[in-house]
Amino acid sequence: MKWSWRNVLMWFLPISVALFLIWQELIIPAMNNSTSQTDIGKNIASSRMTYGRFLEYLDMGWVKKVDLYDNGHTAIVEAVGPDLGNRVQRIRVELPALGQELIPKLKAANVDIDAHPIDNDSSSPVETIENLLVSIAIVAGLIFIFRRPNNIGDPNRQARAFGQSNANVQMEADTGVQFDDVAGVDEAKEEFQEVVTFLKKPEVFTDLGATVPKGVLLVGPPGTGKTLLAKAIAGEAGVPFFSVSGSEFVEMFVGVGASRVRDLFKQAKANAPCIVFIDEIDAVGRQRGTGIGGGNDEREQTLNQMLTEMDGFEGNTGVIVIAATNRADILDSALLRPGRFDRQITVDVPDCKGRLEILKVHSNNKKIDNDVSLQAIARRTPGFSGADLANLMNEAAILTVRRGKSLITSSEIDVAIDRIVAGMEGTPLVDSKSKRLIAYHEIGHAIVGTLLKNHDNVQKVTLMPRGQARGLTWFMPSEDQTLISRSQILARIVGALGGRAAETVIFGDSEVTTGAGNDLQQVTSMARQMVTRFGMSKVGPLSLESESGDPFLGRSMMSGSEPSERVVTDIDKQTRAIIAECYQQAINIIKANRVVIDYLVDLLIEKETIEGHELQEIISNYTKLPV
Repeated sequence: MKWSWRNVLMWFLPISVALFLIWQELIIPAMNNSTSQTDIGKNIASSRMTYGRFLEYLDMGWVKKVDLYDNGHTAIVEAVGPDLGNRVQRIRVELPALGQELIPKLKAANVDIDAHPIDNDSSSPVETIENLLVSIAIVAGLIFIFRRPNNIGDPNRQARAFGQSNANVQMEADTGVQFDDVAGVDEAKEEFQEVVTFLKKPEVFTDLGATVPKGVLLVGPPGTGKTLLAKAIAGEAGVPFFSVSGSEFVEMFVGVGASRVRDLFKQAKANAPCIVFIDEIDAVGRQRGTGIGGGNDEREQTLNQMLTEMDGFEGNTGVIVIAATNRADILDSALLRPGRFDRQITVDVPDCKGRLEILKVHSNNKKIDNDVSLQAIARRTPGFSGADLANLMNEAAILTVRRGKSLITSSEIDVAIDRIVAGMEGTPLVDSKSKRLIAYHEIGHAIVGTLLKNHDNVQKVTLMPRGQARGLTWFMPSEDQTLISRSQILARIVGALGGRAAETVIFGDSEVTTGAGNDLQQVTSMARQMVTRFGMSKVGPLSLESESGDPFLGRSMMSGSEPSERVVTDIDKQTRAIIAECYQQAINIIKANRVVIDYLVDLLIEKETIEGHELQEIISNYTKLPV
């Protein structure tokens, strides 16, 4: 073995510390113990005396000196008297306690008093073993610390790695995802075709003097396939794919985030052409200097470094940055300008056609009954994202296995939709007054919604509890609605008030329950938005509230556009007027159709669920349905 100064230091220092600790913990206490025991042996006498006898000697003036030990519980008394042969005797006395009256007596008798402290150097065998184990642990730790640099080879390796990027690099040409695997976002895929072409054949653009966008920002709600689309771009182009989350750049230590940004783009330039995908970029790209408490220095330094890397003094040739967020409104304006993110592509919730394509993708590997209509499922799931539809098909497959079936049927899919939208199914209600009241409440929603011209069609009415709801009335829109008219909003308000109107008409004001609490929240929100955002009231065509006024953005508290007290009063009056008018309309519908309502309630209590087509057929026998 070749000895160097590092090896000598590695073994000499721990062994020296070990010997010092053993000397301090074992040898010195042993020497102190022997010395202290010898001294105590000299002081303690062999003869003993009772405490009462000691007091008698003290009264007769025979006590000359008292040495106190063990916190005053033991005394060595020097006494001279006729009973002691007129010689100085050392006698041991056990004192019950060092009382307050003993010291004055000793001082009054001119007795020499000396107190001896307890010897703390002595230790028990258990304490000695514990000290020895601690010493061994310290020595082992020192050896481990001194040996680590030799094993690692670079003592500064960890410090450098702390500032490196944590990006997940996929160097293979195939990411496993193609454009065919991404459905429902045809517009976004068309936009990205140019990016794929540039990565495959850049000369097509460079010959004409065109440059590909340096950055593309994907904006859309969660679960719409932004990350999947970015992987599909890399898979189509066959280039390396760097994937990182925006939150991985932000650290407690100043400068770490900026260091990771530099390292990420350094790796990307070395592997160009490539794609850098930053998910949830709003974690690091939020507006600078905003919020009630000001900005975050570390996050802003990280953002500044990202801005420099994306459009600095040198061009990032062949490096395309794709970022995803669902909060584009809070991103810094410098990040969104052309030259950094040249394009913003909206990846929105799919329409009916897009949902059908997504359902086809997620049903390829599942055994589905031939009677199942994916088109019908797509119509029943407005507002579902791609992730929601994938979860829907998975829940239906799990329920099929639970029921012991070999094929997924419409029944499992219907139950899966209900579970995703409203929650787990609860225990059926028992026949009681409460069940009948809930039945009238739900039939009130259903009949008002059916008899209103601009309301969505009723899909079904059920008394099966789901989540927090004791009963549910499902409505299915006839088509995807991007624009909603004033008559449609008023119809929805009237339909939402149908349950409360039925309770009032059937049972009276004194029996009205809390079941309409959620309905009233929705009604108030819709009516207020009609007044303050959509200009659908007598207040006029004014927009008095923004869609989002989060204080942390530093906007709502500094905008200075608060309406006057008179306008606020008018807003409240118009909101109340809209709700009151709609509620009266719901009351009139319930009163005019009391007979069919009673029949439907009895049928609902008996069957637990009434489908929409059956409901419309029954109502049409009593009154004319709107066209």
